[in-house]
Amino acid sequence: MAEKPSLRDYQRTLSARLVNPDAGQSASKLGVQAGATRWLVDLADTSEVIPAPQVYPVPLTRTWFLGVTNIRGNLYSVVDFRAFIEGVATTVTEHSRLLLIADRYRIYCGLLVDRVLGLYRDEQLQINNSAGEAPPWTTTQFVDHQSQPWQHLGVRQLIAHPDFLEAGV
Repeated sequence: MAEKPSLRDYQRTLSARLVNPDAGQSASKLGVQAGATRWLVDLADTSEVIPAPQVYPVPLTRTWFLGVTNIRGNLYSVVDFRAFIEGVATTVTEHSRLLLIADRYRIYCGLLVDRVLGLYRDEQLQINNSAGEAPPWTTTQFVDHQSQPWQHLGVRQLIAHPDFLEAGV
């Protein structure tokens, strides 16, 4: 049976993966998918990405508000990001992840996404000037080298938006 790496080794490995040895620059954005939309989130706006945990429902809330979960002794609200933006519930699979919003926002909230797509540097993306209308929490629309559209998630705009703050029915 293979021995699990220590937390220190895991953190070292993760730190090494965040740095691109060719350019000597660190990745600045995390790519995630929620439904049909690809999102970029600044690494500074996230505290952690974890497999989808068990969530305990809260009565009298909107369908996109899945409930709460306990992560290392802290209660986090869990928002189905796809359901919030598209109105269609996420089917939780082994690829689903909970993206925890950075502690500096003091919101203790996680966004359930379909999958994590990887780390991206600014130079891998171009601003998409021909993109259509976007939600108010989209700060910029990009296209990558493979012509895939991306939306940059403005976490501050999302967590301050009245629709996001009104989880009750």
